[in-house]
Amino acid sequence: MNPRVGVVVFPGSNCDLDAQKAFRDLGADVVSVWHDEETLPEVDVVVLPGGFAHGDYLRTGAIARFSPIMDAVRSFADAGGLLIGICNGFQILCEAGLLPGALRKNAGLKFLCKWVDLRVENASTPFTNAASPGDVLRIPINHFEGNWYAEPDVLDELKANDQIVLRYVDNPNGSLDDVAGICNPERNVFGLMPHPERACEALLGSTDGAVILRSILASSPSLVSAP
Repeated sequence: MNPRVGVVVFPGSNCDLDAQKAFRDLGADVVSVWHDEETLPEVDVVVLPGGFAHGDYLRTGAIARFSPIMDAVRSFADAGGLLIGICNGFQILCEAGLLPGALRKNAGLKFLCKWVDLRVENASTPFTNAASPGDVLRIPINHFEGNWYAEPDVLDELKANDQIVLRYVDNPNGSLDDVAGICNPERNVFGLMPHPERACEALLGSTDGAVILRSILASSPSLVSAP
């Protein structure tokens, strides 16, 4: 049975089709979920994709966190479902309190669209188990507010719990402690600013993003529970 991935679409999402294609190319069944829905379909994985949900008014993700679907997304995560937020999706997860910290404007106040190198710090998550600690993944970023920040005690807790999953090799945006991606203590919610769905085809410059997506699919309940 193929893993089933639900990609949530907000007004202003612009990477939802990229995420759908990348997961579908890796063998998943994919369904689109409009933000105004109040329930999720039966899925193994939920994706909050990149873009500019609700035009990024107020703050990035500040309005999207109140979309009707987010109650169902929270319940899904609370039940142990695999939830990934990419770029704008990461911002939404932080605004919703599903991940700690906040995303601020990039150092230098410039929009960044470039390839970056990411070091895998924790390969014992459902999102990175196809990698090894220390592996370097080449994946693009595309953001203006990707500067992750948290209070010192929160950062210390993340370090102690090994929740920093990815770090920038060469920090492009001023993110605290070079953080590029973090997970929750239970390891089933993951947010990252780089776009793995844009690094799944050699013709596009890298297939390193598929390492993350393959990890997710291999960890989905439909495969883990298969005889």
